[in-house]
Formats: sequence, structure tokens, C-alpha cells
Amino acid sequence: MTTNIYIDGFNLYYGRLKNSPDLKWLDPVSLCEKLLPAGRRIKRVRYFTARITPRPDDPGGPRRQDAYLRALGALPQVSLHYGRFQQTTPRMRLAAPPPGGPATVQVVKTEEKGTDVHIASQMLLDAFRKDCELVVLVSNDSDLCEPLRIVKEELGVPIGILNPFDKPSRWLKQLRPLFIKPIRDGAVRASQLRDPFPLGGGAEVHRPKEWA
Repeated sequence: MTTNIYIDGFNLYYGRLKNSPDLKWLDPVSLCEKLLPAGRRIKRVRYFTARITPRPDDPGGPRRQDAYLRALGALPQVSLHYGRFQQTTPRMRLAAPPPGGPATVQVVKTEEKGTDVHIASQMLLDAFRKDCELVVLVSNDSDLCEPLRIVKEELGVPIGILNPFDKPSRWLKQLRPLFIKPIRDGAVRASQLRDPFPLGGGAEVHRPKEWA
């Protein structure tokens, strides 16, 4: 059964990788091969993300991300799809303002924009074109329920979910996919990219030292 994988990069990062630097040099193809039920052959892995911007507390973030995305781009089954990264400093209301103090505070708010639309559009397009026999989403984002429902019920392509979070969304569960499987640290640790990773033509990229 030919399978297309759709990875919400930020959802995967915040659900499973953020607090474990040693897991971040992840080979998503290897990971999905370990987690998919027997008889599924990966045709494509579509990885959706956005280029981050430097933060005062982490100026090296873009450098580390760039190294990782260069490695992913060299994997033959992987294609990269970019949204945009937005950082603003809005004022927000405090839940419990101190007596006599301000009721609001200015915060740094970072948002990734466009990923949901890009995943939904590509998933629906691939299903419409019969590009695969199984659609697998790597995310716990319930905003993707409707495109998943259309893929399954209207276009007749079975769906599966690999969940980066410990508790799956109840809305995703209600879709009754073929499977919902958790992504555990052990599987991620066993699915790391080579270091250094060959890019072709004699070039290579190294795992960031902060991820050792």
C-alpha cells in the first residue's frame, strides 16, 4: 500500500522534540518506516515548516534549523514546504493582575503561519490525483480534521495518524482512522540521521553541537 506522509514540523517539534536536544537530528523517513503497520511503502514524505528568526535568548536557532533542513532536503523521499514565521509584541491581559498594578503586559508572540492550509491543500490534491493509497498525518492538530474527513469519506483514501503528543486529540480520534499511533522517544532516538550527513557532490552537513 503506497503511503504519503504529511508532517507538521512545528507540531512534531513542540510535541516530541523541543525538550530533548538529542532527538532533534531526526530522520523522518526512518521514523515513519518504524511506526507504519506492515505492508505500507512510503512514496513521499512532505515536511511542512517555516524559517524561524533569531531570538534574543536563542540567536543560533536559525543556524541549527538551516543545518537540519539542508539534511532533510537531501533525503530522496522528502520534499520541504514552507509557510512563514511571524513574531510580534502585542499587549495581552493578565489573568490575575496585581492590586494597583497594570492589567496588561507586552509579550513576545511567535506564530507559524500557513502550515495548516498548505498541509490541507497538498493532502487533498494528492488524494484527488490518487497519488497514494494511504494518507498519514504526523500531527495532533484538530484543525486538520475536515481535510482528513474529505480525504477519507469523499475521496476514498484511507487515513492514519502518527501523534507527537502523549494524548491524541479526541476530534482526530472521531475520524476513525485506520490507526492512531503515538510517537515515542525510543522510536525517535532510533531514527537519527547520520552525522555528518552527505548532501551530494562531496558536501556534508553536521549535526549542531547543541543537539549532541
